Amino acid sequence: MQKNHFQAKLSGLLILSAILVLLGTLLGSTGANWNALGPDQTILFEIRLPRSLGAYLAGALLGLAGGIAQSLFRNPLADPYLLGSASGALLGVGSILCFAYLGNSWLEMIGLNGGAFLGGLFGVLASLLLAGGYRSSLRLLLSGVVISVILGAANSLFTFVRPDLFQSIQSFMLGNTSLMNWSGVEIMAIALLLCLAIASIMSPVLDALSLGENTARTLGLPLDQLRFVFIGVLALATGCAVAQTGLVAFVGLAAPHLVRKMAGGRQRIQLVFSCLGGGILLLSSDLIARTLFTPIEIPVGIVTAVLGGLYLLILLRRTPFGARP
Repeated sequence: MQKNHFQAKLSGLLILSAILVLLGTLLGSTGANWNALGPDQTILFEIRLPRSLGAYLAGALLGLAGGIAQSLFRNPLADPYLLGSASGALLGVGSILCFAYLGNSWLEMIGLNGGAFLGGLFGVLASLLLAGGYRSSLRLLLSGVVISVILGAANSLFTFVRPDLFQSIQSFMLGNTSLMNWSGVEIMAIALLLCLAIASIMSPVLDALSLGENTARTLGLPLDQLRFVFIGVLALATGCAVAQTGLVAFVGLAAPHLVRKMAGGRQRIQLVFSCLGGGILLLSSDLIARTLFTPIEIPVGIVTAVLGGLYLLILLRRTPFGARP
């Protein structure tokens, strides 16, 4: 019976995902386009379809990273950006924009997407270095906060030195899916399959951690090494998503909460549902962003911040103080 319930919920999420991708392909800031074999073919299959799939995959990566972060650190308010990856990615983009005018060929070869990915990876590595490793979750979280503040100050310095970069950096901070292409979709699809496979195989570790770290150690699990692997998966998933869509707020934080009751406390199912929930949330927000004020598109990060913030406010009102959502 329990297996049938899981299959029904999974089927429902997959059907909803397919419907949203279809709507994302047909609807846009210029209105609805239905003729897939006529003049609308380029708009449908070269612009809207990769954008819709890209938004869904980016949301799935953030949802997976958020699910891992909340289970790994046993903190319902943890999100994919807590280890300095967001400020690091922003620093990478700012560095590329700030120094590209020097004519460095290697900077042009890296590009904004590569700069965001490398910057996010740098932020996570800096947090690990400051924390003295990955053995203490509390030290790692505090280090992530410190690194975020330091790298945020560096980003402010970029906008002070080059005020003309403010609009480009602001666009990255608010999230953007309009530039998505098929190569970005392929990169995120590969990253999602790899991260989800590793996380699913290692999900029993998260089940053990949910009982407490001391209990998990009594089971003979090498928690320190396994925690490092999870941090690597979290960094890879976050970096790939941020490199393609910029900093999209609240998706990684809200998606695991949206599906937590559906998973029934099983971490493997929780991670799969977090992927689907993140994809649904970001693609739904992208549809709203491009159709709400047509023909003007608003940044998708604004929509996710509003929707995610409202949901978390409702969740806080329904959850007794001190209880874990």
